[in-house]
Amino acid sequence: MENTGTAPASASTTKPAGVGDRRARAAARGLGLAVLVAAVLVSGVFITFLGPFFAIACGTCEDGVHSTLAYGDALIAVARYGVPLATFATLAGMVASRGPGRVGGFGLGAQWSLFMVVFALGQLPA
Repeated sequence: MENTGTAPASASTTKPAGVGDRRARAAARGLGLAVLVAAVLVSGVFITFLGPFFAIACGTCEDGVHSTLAYGDALIAVARYGVPLATFATLAGMVASRGPGRVGGFGLGAQWSLFMVVFALGQLPA
């Protein structure tokens, strides 16, 4: 029988069910990972540069900062080396793993744990 153009030539030319759903899911996954990468980067920059300032802040001190720090060198080492290393490791793990969301979540947790370490080191009395 000849195809006159009013009916599809075969059933394979029509889209299978769910193709649009898969594309939407893939787009949402990509957008979610982009937001997670941005959160990891912003968090790393925030903790690296502003974390030590929050750590040495003092509301009752005369000039607003602790004058002596018991572990000032450790505070700077964690903020300068530990947090950027955690940020880089998180981003590398997100690229290399099959579960980038899980790696990103653990990396954010590690970054904020390091922030708490920096904060505790700044608040310890000399």
